Amino acid sequence: MRVVVTGLSHSYRHRRVLEGVDLECGPGAMGLLGPNGAGKTTLLRLLAGVLRAKSGWIQAGRHDLRTRAGRRALRRGLGYLPQDVALPPDMSTRDFLDYVGLLKGMADPHERRRQTAEMVEHLGLDLVSDRRLGTLSAGTRRRVGVAQAFMGDPGLVLLDEPTSGLDPEERIRLRSVLGMLGGDRTVILCTHLLEDVTAVCPELAVLHAGRVAYSGSTSGLREIATDRTFELPRPPAGEGFGDLGPPRRERLLTDFPPPGARPVTPSAEEGYAALMHDLRGEPVAW
Repeated sequence: MRVVVTGLSHSYRHRRVLEGVDLECGPGAMGLLGPNGAGKTTLLRLLAGVLRAKSGWIQAGRHDLRTRAGRRALRRGLGYLPQDVALPPDMSTRDFLDYVGLLKGMADPHERRRQTAEMVEHLGLDLVSDRRLGTLSAGTRRRVGVAQAFMGDPGLVLLDEPTSGLDPEERIRLRSVLGMLGGDRTVILCTHLLEDVTAVCPELAVLHAGRVAYSGSTSGLREIATDRTFELPRPPAGEGFGDLGPPRRERLLTDFPPPGARPVTPSAEEGYAALMHDLRGEPVAW
């Protein structure tokens, strides 16, 4: 499902949250990054049809989200994981996923059971599939939340901080699952964690102060720090106490490299940091 956002603005009372957002994505996975308060969650809620934009236009597939009919039609093919999701504590994991499938219009019980079993397997929920949701850990409930978003084979999936509360092993597994389940659908992954985006999303957008500060490839974000990322040799820790191995190498992100620094290929994190410094009008020294 192709998503096109044009001139999108939104405010809460007198506080402008989004201002003139233009964005295109899909099919495929796109990461949505930005500091706190940049407008990421508001944008996802607008894309989900939970909010109606004050001005601008969102087209998701054939659906015009300026209209009530368009927002209603979109929800039939939408998977959505909000930042804060409340799961019914007395339902089991398996029953909850079956119920979500029913809400999404899956009338065939055999197909609901098949998809439920598939999501349980993919998200590593086998051991808790018959346990009540209220007894599960926060990280496991988050994985259940991701599973319900993919029920019904939606064309558009919006995930707000899907790895929140997960331990490192769970995060690595979820990245693999998202890459596998993405397929031909459009997945928008909103997160603070660059490593999640670079592992899953070939494209990303960065919001800053309600505007799109960057939209393009992950490799393009790295290029913002080209000729600003350096490596500087340092003496071994504990110099003077015997041979402790080769010199250390310190990475620097700066517009003013010190003597002896040599340029190196920047990471996505360094590209993002350079972008934030540029947006604030600050020289890079990181």
